[in-house]
Amino acid sequence: MLRLLLLWLLNALALLGVTYVMPSIHVTGFVTALIAAVVLGLLNTLVKPILAILTLPITILTLGLFYLVLNGFMFWLASAFLPGFQVDGALAAILGALLYSVIAWVLSALVPGK
Repeated sequence: MLRLLLLWLLNALALLGVTYVMPSIHVTGFVTALIAAVVLGLLNTLVKPILAILTLPITILTLGLFYLVLNGFMFWLASAFLPGFQVDGALAAILGALLYSVIAWVLSALVPGK
């Protein structure tokens, strides 16, 4: 349980880190980043697998590159739900999702596992 809370905090910090690197992504504060991390986690758990199956033919045709667009769409969709989290365009969403994934992956690698 403690590991889950720590990963949640690290994902929120990763989202704040993305806002410092990319000026086209805005988060109003740390509480908004915490909520956005939860929303991103829920969307990636519940909605993304369904969309990944539905878009499998185009993902195969593009040799997996369409999965980056799907990640960007999830990032943009999270910003559509939260008033304090804003993404200013499709390219910003795709790059922001990619950067968020890399930062969150590096931070989560620092947390000892089971």
